[in-house]
Amino acid sequence: MTGSEYQAFELGDWLVEPEFARISRTDVHISIQPKAMELLVYLARSNGHVVSADDILDDLWGDVVVASGSVYFCINQLREALGDDSHHPTYIETIAKRGYRLIAPVRFVGDEDGGPDAPELISKTAGGDRRKIFALTGLLGMALLVVAYQYMNGAPTQDLPAAERSIAVLPFVDLSPDGDQEYFADGIAEDLLNALAKVPQLKVTGRTSSFTFRDRNENLRAIGKVLGVAHILEGSVRRDGARVRITAQLIKASDSFHIWSETYDRELVDIFAVQEEIATAIARALAVELLGNLPIIQATNPEAYALVLQARYLVLQYTPDAFERAIGLLKTALALDPGYAAAWAGLARAYRRQTGQGLRPYDKGYPLAREAALEALALDPTNALAHGILGGLSVIFDRDFAAAVRHYERALAAEPASTVTLNSAALMAAYLGRMDLAIALAKYAVARDPVNPTSVYGLGIFYLRSGHLDEALISLRTGLTLSPDYIGAQFYLGETLLLKGDLRAALAAMQKEGYRSRRLQGLVVTHHALGDAAASDAALAELIENFEQQSAYNIAFVLAFRGEADRAFEWLQKAVLYDDPGLTETIIEPLFGKLRSDPRWLPFLASIGKSPEQLAAINFEVTLPE
Repeated sequence: MTGSEYQAFELGDWLVEPEFARISRTDVHISIQPKAMELLVYLARSNGHVVSADDILDDLWGDVVVASGSVYFCINQLREALGDDSHHPTYIETIAKRGYRLIAPVRFVGDEDGGPDAPELISKTAGGDRRKIFALTGLLGMALLVVAYQYMNGAPTQDLPAAERSIAVLPFVDLSPDGDQEYFADGIAEDLLNALAKVPQLKVTGRTSSFTFRDRNENLRAIGKVLGVAHILEGSVRRDGARVRITAQLIKASDSFHIWSETYDRELVDIFAVQEEIATAIARALAVELLGNLPIIQATNPEAYALVLQARYLVLQYTPDAFERAIGLLKTALALDPGYAAAWAGLARAYRRQTGQGLRPYDKGYPLAREAALEALALDPTNALAHGILGGLSVIFDRDFAAAVRHYERALAAEPASTVTLNSAALMAAYLGRMDLAIALAKYAVARDPVNPTSVYGLGIFYLRSGHLDEALISLRTGLTLSPDYIGAQFYLGETLLLKGDLRAALAAMQKEGYRSRRLQGLVVTHHALGDAAASDAALAELIENFEQQSAYNIAFVLAFRGEADRAFEWLQKAVLYDDPGLTETIIEPLFGKLRSDPRWLPFLASIGKSPEQLAAINFEVTLPE
């Protein structure tokens, strides 16, 4: 838009702010997608005159090949946001066979006469006379449009470059009457993302990165660059009782070209068929050859499905109340459909995360998580979430690396692009001492989920523990820009700087660590390296006094770094006594360096099942998708 098109204006009782891509009234604020906002400004500056779809295409899309369905899609988006009714309009009126016009009063902010002096339409793009308009409607028309578009751009459908077969699924907008269905909109988008991620030829950005752009005003080109994808899927969900309207559009990020769009008005019971239709249409639009049916979610009782989506939304809030509510909802869903594998897997995840946050005792929470995950696998042996949870429990609760590996292999076979599974499998590879594999898995996870701090920090930690300190600094500092308060981030940065010999910078990082036990661990080693024995002793005493049982393993490695081998082994034995989960990392922790030549080191590793020979005997086969 030019400067004049950024001018705010009132449309009836709405304030339209093009610069911020939003409309507002009282305490309601709704984001509008860039192309729809351009159209709204265009109509406002048409001064109440009727404008045809052809004129809109010519003036807003220029020489980009699009169908008139793209105009309809934007109009529909605007009506949804404004709460308008096409049959009894308050804001946008359709004039049969002629076009569209605004019928609500328009007053540009700063104008005394209630509107611009002249229509001042957006200027036409150079070359607009070469535009070919395909006035096609319906799915068949859209399919023909895709073929024409790819042909005109030198990319026949069967030869679309691999880089073009990439997509991010943004969170869908909740347009429900009460605005209380965000969990449902998120669930629809996430299930579509997961279905598409199972198509080997597609690169699909992970949920964490895609959902980072919720309620943000970045244009699609910028989002595409950040996420490294050529296409964006966005849409909206309007749920009113048992009726659901889902609107979806596939957009080329580089130029906001609408490749495909469709609106589905269905009963809730048809939600699974709609998702399959959308995913299949997207795959075909991106020239992906589908071998059989597209993997899609398990159909179930629609009310049970809605409860699972709500529970999934709550679990991500990580609060005691949210965990309890999620567990209650999942139990209700299972009462409606005891054979719903996704509900069992969701229940396992809720118990696992609730216990991991210290909100349920380990000896009670983890068995509940295991029981639910096994129920999920009994119903669906390929359920990746259940396998991933059992893999984690095998490591943390059972110390059974062989069992963990089997679960992670099956999880990756089922969902090879799942960022959660990739990060877990990378950590498993690190526990086995296979740092090259850990780094490869983590790099793949970062490529798929580039603004997910867990992925970025994980890669940095693997670089640190394999001795690639410069690469570790880059990843860890990138992680700090994404999530400055991430637990342990400053500690790992400080550890990297310590090993590089930059002691003052290491101390500064350790002092910034927000997690108290980690901060104390860092202060023990950095003050020791700086020759300040008193400060190191004071931090060690505070660490032991407050975190003896929770951090026995960590106390062992700070003592090892200080050269106190006898005390370090004493604390390692305490870690065994306390069943400290940190022992899984013993072979890769750099601060144990001085113990590795001690004759007691290898026998200790063998006593906990972590000797090089024991770990080498565990086969972990992972093949990353291309």
